This record gives sequence, C-alpha cells and structure tokens, in this order.
Amino acid sequence: MIETFRQLVNSFASPVTIFTSAMVLFILFVTFPAQMTSPWITLPIVAVVVAFFAVGLTDPHFVSIVTAPDNVPIVALLFITGYFTWYSMRKACENDRRMARGEPPKEKLESEEKVLVFPYLIYIEFVIALVYAIGLVVWSILLKAPLEEPANPTVAPNPSKAPWYFLGLQEMLVYYDPWIAGVLFPTLIIIGLCAIPYIDRDTETSGFFSFKARRPVITVFLFGFWILWILLILVGTFLRGPNWNFFGPFEFWDVHKVVPLLNVNLSEFIFIKWLAWGLPKQWFVREAPGIILVLLYFMVPPAILAKTLFKKYYKKLGPVRYSVMVMLLLFMLALPIKMYFRWAFNLKYIVAIPEFFFNI
Repeated sequence: MIETFRQLVNSFASPVTIFTSAMVLFILFVTFPAQMTSPWITLPIVAVVVAFFAVGLTDPHFVSIVTAPDNVPIVALLFITGYFTWYSMRKACENDRRMARGEPPKEKLESEEKVLVFPYLIYIEFVIALVYAIGLVVWSILLKAPLEEPANPTVAPNPSKAPWYFLGLQEMLVYYDPWIAGVLFPTLIIIGLCAIPYIDRDTETSGFFSFKARRPVITVFLFGFWILWILLILVGTFLRGPNWNFFGPFEFWDVHKVVPLLNVNLSEFIFIKWLAWGLPKQWFVREAPGIILVLLYFMVPPAILAKTLFKKYYKKLGPVRYSVMVMLLLFMLALPIKMYFRWAFNLKYIVAIPEFFFNI
C-alpha cells in the first residue's frame, strides 16, 4: 500500500499540480483566515503533512534528499515559517474579532503592564541564547559539514545548484532572460517586500496584529514571500534533479532522463503557426503582439481594480502609493503566469528580442 501511495504521489507530482495546489491553499488562507487558522482545519493539515513525511521516511531516495546536511535547514525552514505565519494570522484574526465587538486589541491591554528591560528581558534573551548555542553544538555533532572535494574545472556536478537562498532565482532562469530573472525580478521582490509596510502607513492599525484592516498589502507580502520565495526554494531543493529536470518526491533521480523541449515564442505562435506568414525581419513588428499584451497587462488591471475590488483602498492610499502597490503585485503575478504559459502551452517567451537581450 505504501508503494502504491508513492507511485500515486509521483504520478500527480508536476509543476502544474504543485504550484496550483499552493496557489489554492494560499487563496483560501488569505480569503478565509479565521477558518484556516482554526484547529478544525489546522490539525488535519498538520496530520497530512506529518503522515506524508512518515511515509516518505520509508523511501531511501526521499530520506537521502531530506536528510542531506544542506537540505535539513530547508525542511526546518518550511515548518518554522509555516508555524509563525499561521500564528501571526491567528493573532490577527483574534484582534479583528475583538475590534469588531468594540474591544481593544490584546497588545494594547498587554502594553499597560510595563516591566523593566533589566533584568526581565535580558534574562529571557540570555536563556534563549544559551538554548540556541546548545542547539548549534548538537547540530554540528549530529550532522557532518557538507564539504566536498576541491573544485575541479573539468567536472561539473549534476544537478549543479546554487546555494539554497538562490534556488528561487535559479528556477526563475528557466522562464526569463538571465538579467531579468537574476537581477530585475529579485530586486523588485526584495525592495517590494521591504516597501510594503511603508506603503500603508495607517497608524490606527499599527503596533498590533490585524489582517482585516490591511488585507491587500498583507496578501501581496505573503504572496511574494511564500509563493515567489519559499515555494521556489522548496521546488529547487527537493524536486529539481539532474539536468534540472522535475522529479516526484519519491522518484529516483535518473541522470539519463531526457525531457524534450518544444517551447516556442509568442511571435512564432502568431506569425508561423496561426497566420503562416513567416517571422517579420523587424523586431518591433515581430514582437508587437507580445509588447501590446504586456502593456495591457500593466495598464488595464490597476484601473479596473481601483474601480472595483480595491476601491476603498485606492481612496485610502491615494493614486501614487496605490499604483506602487498594484505594480508590485502585477510584477509578482507575472512569474506564475509565465510558468503556467510554459507548462500549458509550451510558450517560451511572450516578448523575445535577442538583439537587445530582452526576453520575457
């Protein structure tokens, strides 16, 4: 039965399935936060995750990947970030319910009980520092340092992976030009995540957990952090194998696995496959459909959202801060949209201008 479960997981494990499942879970989390943080929903999800790892530990290939010294912190990252995201959202929903009843948030009640930094806070920080020091010593004893042989310029490891904190960038390189995936997008994501708290400067909801009052900006932040950072790191660590092919959680990493690439550009779809004209010589004519599509993507949704879903938020932030927030959201959404186009339609680039190294 365990072997049947492994085969079933591997058969359903694909970029589309995993990314769609993550998107659905994320949408449910930010749409129904009170329900998703309740024990009735949280405990079954935790039980499924624990059962998955319990079954996975019976598979030698799964064990070799998960317990690798380089990958153990990534597994811990998943559980630690997941717990604190759940905990902060639960606290925010509790405060939202209190404020809906006309009661102050719990943080304001706790702020009335003031204590001295020394010795109370210093004592707690010292104890925590000791616990962490002991943990690092135990970690260093149980797990060997992931040191390899001296670098050999004639031999490249397969798969050749970046450090774990760059695996998300390495995944982006599959879908965009290197300077866009390695420089532009990471810069926008990092600066955007840092700028979001300053875009919404509502002092009335500062200093305590709250989700209802800042739903749009918190949603944008969580999307950038979880979907575009944590999820891509997990995919690059555990599901990308030799030749950067995609493997299931219990699938053997076969070095000889070959996946044919039939990806074509949007201009080739339009001028060759649909119109049967042949590609125009001028790049601005050839890529005009893709350029128009990209311009419409960045111009139309902000105006529509300002009149519909984000109407109240547009009045609250004003045109400048609202435009910055929506543009950050659109840039973040561009990556999963491009991924789905690649997986579903074998679309390589929407705009391909190799003359200027501009391929998106």
